[in-house]
Amino acid sequence: MTTTALVVDDEVDLCRLMQITLTKMGIKSDVAYTLSQARSYWQDNDYDFCLTDLKLPDGSGLELVKEISNSSKTPIAVITAYGSMDLAIEALKLGAFDFVNKPLELPRLRQLVENALKVIHQDNEANATPECSPEEQLLNTRLIGDSAVMHPLKNTILKLARSQAPVFLSGESGTGKEVVAKLIHDLSPRRDGSFVPVNCGAIPSELMESEFFGHKKGSFTGAVADKQGLFQQANGGTLFLDEVADLPLAMQVKLLRAIQEKTVRAIGDTKEIPVDIRILSATHKNLSQLVQDGAFRQDLYYRINVIELKLPTLNARRDDIPVLADHFLSMISQEWQLETPPSLTVGAYERLQHHNFAGNVRELRNVLERAVTLAETSLIDISHLGLPEMENDAEPKSEPSPTHSEHATPTRAENVEQNAAEPTTPESIENQKESIPTTNSLAATKAEHVTTNLHPYRTNIQHYPSMKQRPSSYQAEASNSASRHDDKEPVTQHSAQPTVDENRGLNELAENQLPSRGLEHYLQEQEKQLIITALKRTDWNKTQAAKLLGTTFRSLRYRMKKLEIAEEQSEE
Repeated sequence: MTTTALVVDDEVDLCRLMQITLTKMGIKSDVAYTLSQARSYWQDNDYDFCLTDLKLPDGSGLELVKEISNSSKTPIAVITAYGSMDLAIEALKLGAFDFVNKPLELPRLRQLVENALKVIHQDNEANATPECSPEEQLLNTRLIGDSAVMHPLKNTILKLARSQAPVFLSGESGTGKEVVAKLIHDLSPRRDGSFVPVNCGAIPSELMESEFFGHKKGSFTGAVADKQGLFQQANGGTLFLDEVADLPLAMQVKLLRAIQEKTVRAIGDTKEIPVDIRILSATHKNLSQLVQDGAFRQDLYYRINVIELKLPTLNARRDDIPVLADHFLSMISQEWQLETPPSLTVGAYERLQHHNFAGNVRELRNVLERAVTLAETSLIDISHLGLPEMENDAEPKSEPSPTHSEHATPTRAENVEQNAAEPTTPESIENQKESIPTTNSLAATKAEHVTTNLHPYRTNIQHYPSMKQRPSSYQAEASNSASRHDDKEPVTQHSAQPTVDENRGLNELAENQLPSRGLEHYLQEQEKQLIITALKRTDWNKTQAAKLLGTTFRSLRYRMKKLEIAEEQSEE
């Protein structure tokens, strides 16, 4: 079937030029010079897409955009004069597909028409399979969840994918903004182009212009070759600006011009290059508040925030947590190449649904990765999740302080000292298991750390409240000070001397009562030292070291990666 188009403009010469261009592309077109004539043509004929000027003799083209967008899914693009960008943005908000500036550039017009034809082709495919279109199948596969808040979100994403308008994704950290941005790209006519994500907060300010727009060889010191910028890499596709609120003000001005003019100029170049990209942006910050504070340009805010899409928190879609959990467990099983896919018990599902996920979907995946690591079998129970008790969600209680007695369990610091004092003979390897915490003790330490960190503004001081209740190694360090204060509590001396790093940690606790760099750093350093000790005693054999630690090879490998323990450390 022949594609037909309606062209609406009051300039006769421009209409003829557009009509000739469309004819060369195999598109039949009708021309209307007024708003009333355009309405008459639209009622009497079926057009595949429409191209209209915004300023007409008897009205505004915005009225035609609104009428067509509300009554059909036909793509409609607008022509705007130079300096009338605000009207173009208003048209995009009303449902326009895209816009082109005057004076009209034929390459830009052809790009716009080709994108419109792709949208028409997608609509025809969707109509051929009304039960479930390919776009809907991809959407349901990539955006997991079927709760009440997800239905309008999915419908909005399908509508945004048809448009070329800039989209601003807002929402808390961890809600999946980049996932949605990639999904919009893959559902759009630009799916064959590149999707280029960039974290604006991770680029040094002095390199930002070069990263975005590229540079020519010799344009500055260190420019030994031509470099293509992110805008050029995304040409024909989508550029995703993550954490756009972190852009410096100087770069915001240059970015605004590139978005508005759709041209970029590399550093050291003398000419501007046209680019055909769609801008998607996101941030977890309150961008409107930053505009009021003067930290973000208002004009750039209006350019990127043509359509805002707010993503729901995980707490607002708790019904999706079981499905998301199964999805992440399947991904973890594939990535880690596990022989038996892990699964959750009924109690673990219920516990996840009642947890307050401050980190949203990202936190859920982290919890499951930790649970898979700590679980000895493929079945994950509540104890493996490392979450606080149900009644402690609102206000976690401090765990009781360790008391010293003859039969008390050795503390982490005591174990380190014992390891340093023991000989490293092969006959003692089996006995070394007693000097290194098992998986259960490491898991308990992690669970204690998670509970403590739930409220970062409340300090839990009951872990080391006094010299009496500290581990014996700390008492040995401060025994003289304790005796001067008539402390009646007996102090145990150890013959083994701690290492330099351990001494530093002990002195910090003796002087300040809490680690200077926080409990998280202190626990990680202690765990790292224990793992390195086990690895050195087994000549860096991870399988034997895992047995020595009483854990699994998979768990040890995960901890080495998390604590950044490299193979090269075996030579230290």
